[in-house]
Amino acid sequence: MNVMDLFDLTGKTALITGGGRGLGAQIAEGFAEAGANIVLCSRKVEACQETADRLAILGVKTLALSCDISKPEDVHKVVEETVKEFGSIDILVNNSGATWGAPAEEMPLEAWHKVINVNVTGTFLMSQAAGKIMIEQKSGKIINIASVAGLGGTDPRVMDTIGYNTSKGAVITMTKDLAVKWGRHGINVNAIAPGFFPTKMSAAIIEQGKNPILEATPLRRLGSEDDLKGAALFLASHASNYVTGDVLIVDGGTHAM
Repeated sequence: MNVMDLFDLTGKTALITGGGRGLGAQIAEGFAEAGANIVLCSRKVEACQETADRLAILGVKTLALSCDISKPEDVHKVVEETVKEFGSIDILVNNSGATWGAPAEEMPLEAWHKVINVNVTGTFLMSQAAGKIMIEQKSGKIINIASVAGLGGTDPRVMDTIGYNTSKGAVITMTKDLAVKWGRHGINVNAIAPGFFPTKMSAAIIEQGKNPILEATPLRRLGSEDDLKGAALFLASHASNYVTGDVLIVDGGTHAM
């Protein structure tokens, strides 16, 4: 296969949770540029629709749907609508996420449940529902958006987010276990662990700790609006057909410090 064909997503259908803005929108744009049809879902369907309309200009088909990934009924509806519209789910990106900043000793239980329900349970529910379709197809690519915060402890001056860090560690383990469980069905399951990218969710953390973050980043910059495109495209395309159960770290080298 020609190397350019390895990265071609023409005719594929990609479902991206939390795809209306931030990292999800960046990944969706990369997939659309590679030729994939795009389904975006989140609780804020208006943002998904705006992004879907923008991507449709690239000549691909798009669909925007409302979904709270912590609710099984919402998840099943999104999967059903996607299959009804496009006939398959070739790529799933579990990008929706939530966070809460508080010292561990003061973390409200309600906030803990919210973060775990979205980041862990929601990722599982969407993977399970889309995974059933992929098992029938005998093929599929699942990409879970983890975080460098899930690789170990973080300086509380930068990230005092015990629930978020714990959830992303769980996502990494879930990724590896699903890869082992579903490899026999032709499904690749991998994760991306981004470092610090300017998004609505990370804005307060970056504003508060930008200098320490940059000092701990060998490339001395934050992630850009293009820095996840290639990584996600690799894991979504034929180029990664022999890669599964892995975590691709995209953090400017922070994890190497």
